[in-house]
Amino acid sequence: MFDLVIRGGTVVTASDTIRCDVGIRGGRITALAEHLGPALDQIDATGLFVLPGGIDSHVHIAQPSGDGIVMADDFESGTRSALHGGNTTVLPFCLQQKGQSLREALAGYHALAEGRCLTDVSFHLIVTDPTPAVLGQELPALVEDGYTSLKVFMTYEGLRLRDDEILATLDAARSTGALVMVHCENEDAIRFLIGKHEEEGRLSPLCHATSRPIAAEREATHRALSLAEIVGVPLVIVHVSNREAMEEIARARMRGIRVAGETCPQYLMLTADDLDRDGWEGAKFVCSPPPRDAASQAACWQGLEQGIFDLYSSDHCPFRFDDPQGKLNPKGTRSFRWVPNGIPGVETRLPILFSEGVMKNRIDINRFVALTATNHAKLYGLYPRKGTIAVGSDADLALWNPRERRVVTNDRLHHGADYTPYEGLEVQGWPVMVLLRGQIAMRDGEEFVRPGAGQYLPRQRSPMAGGSPAAG
Repeated sequence: MFDLVIRGGTVVTASDTIRCDVGIRGGRITALAEHLGPALDQIDATGLFVLPGGIDSHVHIAQPSGDGIVMADDFESGTRSALHGGNTTVLPFCLQQKGQSLREALAGYHALAEGRCLTDVSFHLIVTDPTPAVLGQELPALVEDGYTSLKVFMTYEGLRLRDDEILATLDAARSTGALVMVHCENEDAIRFLIGKHEEEGRLSPLCHATSRPIAAEREATHRALSLAEIVGVPLVIVHVSNREAMEEIARARMRGIRVAGETCPQYLMLTADDLDRDGWEGAKFVCSPPPRDAASQAACWQGLEQGIFDLYSSDHCPFRFDDPQGKLNPKGTRSFRWVPNGIPGVETRLPILFSEGVMKNRIDINRFVALTATNHAKLYGLYPRKGTIAVGSDADLALWNPRERRVVTNDRLHHGADYTPYEGLEVQGWPVMVLLRGQIAMRDGEEFVRPGAGQYLPRQRSPMAGGSPAAG
């Protein structure tokens, strides 16, 4: 007998769409067939899509963000928001601060997450201090322990690595089988433009966008891919905002470089004009790279449709707006320079793509599943345990009502921020139930699990990095 059978729904994977029942036992999927037999409990999914739970592989939670700045989400509020948006796994970043060991950074993040998560979690490492000890001793051991991905920055003083440091980090990744993600923006160009803006007295939030132009992202994307080509390693280029950077990815693939591309809701739905709102309202939309223009929006949609992008993530990086520890940070003169970079989006990521993508026929629902769950699981070493609906996989499922219409308002969301950049957006399609390892975690907006229900997930090495299993 099954513990639970989900009956009569339309089951969707990255490759197939079928009407069948889903049988669950011991937290895993054990059968997919029509008219499954008796169960201790059952769910009628007639008229609903049964999808793999979303995996958001690019979120920032409880991350140190500078003097006097505090992120709006801890692990409880961040994973709660993810859950209500149809996600069952999130991959936050563990930031190594200068002079800190990776082990020390991880110990701190695990302490913050322990007993607080409502979804499963797994950490990426952010390497900011790539000493010989970090790259030669710590990283190999951590990869063996299941920390199989890391991120490097080409921008933000205090976080960015020089080209020689990037090369050394890529070389360490090559030898250990770790997968490297890169934030591509040219910091020297940005610092030059910030100085010019300040000389001219141009300090509004819009100047955040004009000080971080497309050319700065394009050049850094080309340089990151060139460095990867020199070392011979794959890369993930994260939060791509425009056609020019997309073209660099396409050209690199033509040269035989293994590269995955990622974009985010802000590059599909926002533009730089949003940073030009009255007063300081534009600060709500400050993130990096910044939203671009309508042509860049169209290009990013094409990237999702045509395969330039493998991943669609939120880059959830929440700060409160009406708060001196957030977007109103008083450091120095009121200037775009001091506005914390980042916007909330983990809860609205999936409804936006479902509504704007699937319901408007830009992508089919199988592509939706690939972009929001399956590709994340495959790329980051969680597949087939996560990211699909198959016998043996965890019963992490989201039931979607494609007919439900909802207007996005911050008072209905669950993050710690006091605003959403998508306020007033009408969407069609919403997750009405989420199951985590076969247990109903959320139904019609009501939670049925407590903080601590989420587990930490060690991961295998990425198939893209060509590695053997690291941890199960």
